[in-house]
Amino acid sequence: MRDVTAKWLSAAHAQVYRSTGGRIGRRLVDNDMLLLTTTGRRSGDEHTVPLLYLRDAEHVIVIASWGGRDYPPDWFANVENDDRVRVQIGSEQWTGTAAALEEPERSEWWERAVAAYDGYREYQGRTDRVIPVVRIIPA
Repeated sequence: MRDVTAKWLSAAHAQVYRSTGGRIGRRLVDNDMLLLTTTGRRSGDEHTVPLLYLRDAEHVIVIASWGGRDYPPDWFANVENDDRVRVQIGSEQWTGTAAALEEPERSEWWERAVAAYDGYREYQGRTDRVIPVVRIIPA
């Protein structure tokens, strides 16, 4: 899928999710979805993307796969520039900080993510980059 198409579909998904408080768009490929809002590193504008997620007690784990492209998704580059994020899960919204996990914790969560959604394994096979695993901690 071309980047422009993926971004358009992502924006449409986020709009439906947000406008319905997550009643529509909260589940995809048998997994829960959240909305992650970051601040653009160049524009300073807010950008929101729907992502599959895992829970770690009070934290949330997301994967910066971008479908296995050879470069990370924009939201990950934004988080590297400014770790402050906003999360929406269903109708619940909160702010937090996001950071990529380091080894060995990254690999542990990667395996959990692949167990939840096998598509991540395919994505990793498409690229030489190590796909980041990101923890979001509520503020």
